[in-house]
Amino acid sequence: MAKRALITGITGQDGSYLAELLLQNGYEVAGMVRRTSTLNLERLVGVIDKIKIVPGDLLDVASLVETIKAFAPTEVYNLAAQSFVTTSWNQPEFTGEVTGLGVTRILDAIRIVNPEIRFYQASSSEMFGKVREIPQNEMTPFHPRSPYGVAKVYGHWITVNYRESFGMRTCSGILFNHESPRRGLEFVTRKISHQVAKIKFGLAKELRLGNLDAKRDWGFAGDYVKAMWLMTNQDIPEDYVIATGETHSVREFCEIAFARAGLNYENYVIVDEQFFRPAEVDLLIGDPKKASDKLGWKPEVGFVDLVEMMVDSDIKQLADKL
Repeated sequence: MAKRALITGITGQDGSYLAELLLQNGYEVAGMVRRTSTLNLERLVGVIDKIKIVPGDLLDVASLVETIKAFAPTEVYNLAAQSFVTTSWNQPEFTGEVTGLGVTRILDAIRIVNPEIRFYQASSSEMFGKVREIPQNEMTPFHPRSPYGVAKVYGHWITVNYRESFGMRTCSGILFNHESPRRGLEFVTRKISHQVAKIKFGLAKELRLGNLDAKRDWGFAGDYVKAMWLMTNQDIPEDYVIATGETHSVREFCEIAFARAGLNYENYVIVDEQFFRPAEVDLLIGDPKKASDKLGWKPEVGFVDLVEMMVDSDIKQLADKL
């Protein structure tokens, strides 16, 4: 029997890379989208004729039951969320509904229709927030510092709870920051690479950012979706930290990005207090040892290559338009 995967959030960065990976491995793939949403299929250009788009809404359990009954997936990957940290302070209740309670709804739909379906939950390093230990692993206590982080903690623990309460095959990947040329423009990494391209072509003169000393563990999204797939297909479902084990500052990211375009970041980057978070997460660095030992997973794209890949892509995109 062919494996069938249902991906929520398929139009996002991770959803598009995951869809490509699963198709390469012989899956039938469906992407769940809200009927009300304006479909942006830009990231799915290469695979749109090979996947099925199905309706469903994380705010409505009945729609989830119908979608799961109709498509009959063997695996469900829940990547949908209100995923922009800054927005979560302006829309804390909505973030909780989608990013937190949405997980319960889809787990309940699976339990009702077919509890044998394997389920992957996209957990986040933002759950660690004000970190208790360095580096962070699967046993590190959570201390989220944003409504988004709080909602992700709920989603994470309800996934554990359904595994322990109902024996369901649920797992969570605690993914640290992962980027690519497909990252949304609102995220700091893509904001940097896109603005570098604009400055290079004389279309902008500056880049305004918040805390340049914030440190993150950045990897390549294409590597990270492979970890999602590997953990979902283990005989015993468990949770895994997925990270590079290295940390870099926003300042370093700027330095490499501008240098790739032959520019000095110090001439263009302006620190603007409006971009500081109400509660900052200063340092995130993950320990991927369990994923390495049990899944055989290792990141393939390094930090410098990732930054340069993003800058090259944005320069090419802009050049093609000019």
